[in-house]
Amino acid sequence: MAKRRKISLVLTDVDGTLVTEEKLLTKRAQAAVLALHEAGIRFAITSGRPPLGMAMLLEPLRVETPIAAFNGGLFVDRNLAVVEQKTLPADVAGAAIDLIRTQGLDAWVYRGNDWLVAKIDSPHVAREAWTVKFEPKEVTDVRAELDQVAKVVGVSDDHDKVRRCEADAQAAFGQRASASRSQPYYLDVTNKEANKGTVVEFLSSHLNVPAAEIATIGDGPNDVLMFKRSGFSIAMGNASDEVKAQAQVTTDSYNDEGFAKAMERFILGTAN
Repeated sequence: MAKRRKISLVLTDVDGTLVTEEKLLTKRAQAAVLALHEAGIRFAITSGRPPLGMAMLLEPLRVETPIAAFNGGLFVDRNLAVVEQKTLPADVAGAAIDLIRTQGLDAWVYRGNDWLVAKIDSPHVAREAWTVKFEPKEVTDVRAELDQVAKVVGVSDDHDKVRRCEADAQAAFGQRASASRSQPYYLDVTNKEANKGTVVEFLSSHLNVPAAEIATIGDGPNDVLMFKRSGFSIAMGNASDEVKAQAQVTTDSYNDEGFAKAMERFILGTAN
């Protein structure tokens, strides 16, 4: 099936897909990516993370393609120089923060190279700082400066609350912003053109690779748009049934080498 399909580029999500639950890149995943390079298949990464949060992956995975941070809100090269940027209108950023707070979620703001939080000890901050390898700035009000905001994040361990906030944000901002959950506990609000579907389009155009020859792999609701724009889509075993239903095939969990197995089986054709 997949072996008969021409794949020229693999685009992968990071958290829940490329790395394990402990945010680790396994040796098998690294070997699979290096095998892609050897087979002449290009490799790209996209994430809700800021660029610095993906920097540790560039060398071991020999990433040469533009890196799509903030779900496509910011494209940088391997030296982290800006290639293209899409920010939130200031009024939408402010309204998103208000909505997130009203619904009882914590609000984070990513602006330029800064990650702004109201309380350094609030849920998920320490874990996120460990994941992305840099610390946030604690500010009196994350709503104070809204120019050049790349992403607003709503954070809560009440997953139903995050799901409801996602629906309300989509209804409130309509065509002016993209709102989707990157994790069950994270709601990302970005520029309307900053979503993983447009990442496929950007890479297709920038690298001169037909979308039909792009394979995408991910686990979250925000990965569905890139599934729909690419020629071949793979859902992780840890994805929800809703996400799995939107992909052409499913692999194993991120804690069971799901990414590497998908590359070996569906892209490289080297699985036993």
